[in-house]
Amino acid sequence: MCLYQRFELVKPTVLIATTCRWFSAARLAMALSSAGYTIKAVCPPDHPLSKTSVIQERYNYRGLMPLISFREAITRGNPDLIIPGDDLAVQHLHQLYYRELRRGSAGANTCRLIERSMGVSESFPVVYSRSKFMNLAEEEGIRVPKTQAIANIEELRDWGVRMGFPTVLKANGTSGGEGVRVVHSPREAERAFRRLQAPPILARVAKTVLLDRDTTLVWPMLSRRRSVVNAQVFIPGREATTLVACWKGTVLAALHFEVLSKQDSTGPASVVRMIEDPDMVSAAEKMVRRLNLSGLHGFDFMLEAQTGNAYLIEINPRTTQVGHLRLGLGRDLPAALHAAISGGVVCETTKVTESDTIAFFPQEWLRNPGSAFLTSGHHDVPWEEPELVRLCLRKKRNWGNLFSKGKLSQAFSEARLPRS
Repeated sequence: MCLYQRFELVKPTVLIATTCRWFSAARLAMALSSAGYTIKAVCPPDHPLSKTSVIQERYNYRGLMPLISFREAITRGNPDLIIPGDDLAVQHLHQLYYRELRRGSAGANTCRLIERSMGVSESFPVVYSRSKFMNLAEEEGIRVPKTQAIANIEELRDWGVRMGFPTVLKANGTSGGEGVRVVHSPREAERAFRRLQAPPILARVAKTVLLDRDTTLVWPMLSRRRSVVNAQVFIPGREATTLVACWKGTVLAALHFEVLSKQDSTGPASVVRMIEDPDMVSAAEKMVRRLNLSGLHGFDFMLEAQTGNAYLIEINPRTTQVGHLRLGLGRDLPAALHAAISGGVVCETTKVTESDTIAFFPQEWLRNPGSAFLTSGHHDVPWEEPELVRLCLRKKRNWGNLFSKGKLSQAFSEARLPRS
């Protein structure tokens, strides 16, 4: 019996847990809904998720009480699975697991749910620490760049002498390129290290609280918590990314892409092209098996310029912006995960596009409204949710820094948004 014949009988509930207002969480919710899930969410107020028609229940994420927010959402939502939408959500779920573990039998159900959703608890310290993950990957025989946790300026200087420049500095627990710097000299490295390691400054926290109504940085600022910074050998080449649906250490379905365009040098991709690279496939399968992972997990690679060899550079222990793309058998992550949860069988599914090139909305459109990728590839606009599209447009009020008036006018005319 095909999976889609079972949807009316088996409709698992998934809780999307996110601390930031990323557009990709809403896109994932839409894909999960079409794959037969009941969707609930814990997220900040005014999140794009609230502008979709697929959310059954939404619970407020409170940055000053994050674990309480997540615990209440789990209790009220009673999900079969939790999917974290960003790295801070992953941290909160790990912390909640350890807190509930100390409660003994009273917290056992929550602990089981978190492990069922993300993998065994032994993997938690590894997926959070960039250097530990890279060391484990090296043990598995995976091609990786040398990576080391850097405690102080002296260790950073020693790294520069041994490994040279350019080098990459990465802070643990960051995402979207926010905690990554490519540095080209000792002086630049020391300046970047201090900035990456330092707690959030008052001006940044005030901006996120007052303008974005986001309180997630308040506690890190007040506690003066410093980030762990890692140094990684720079691999010249092209970026690539993998997202897998996995269950108890086995990859169920996977998407592999080469990055064709980005909004900025360290930020997320705005255009990707589907590829099949045996080294990327093997690396993802090995790490999923070694860490006994479940749920959705991303892996980032560099395809070396001279050789084309794939170097694994980090893990994203969560969904990424490609998670909603349903691209057929073996490439439909929501359907594969549904089958694992419900005991169904995955059948051939309808692809969202036949093109192997995906231009993400709004990223590529904002980067260049005249981009050739918007017409040559699949422009991934969620036309079926017009309120979600409108919200995305309203979030970009300061477009004067991005477009000339002529380009902005052209962009609006080309978008042809549905009217209310």
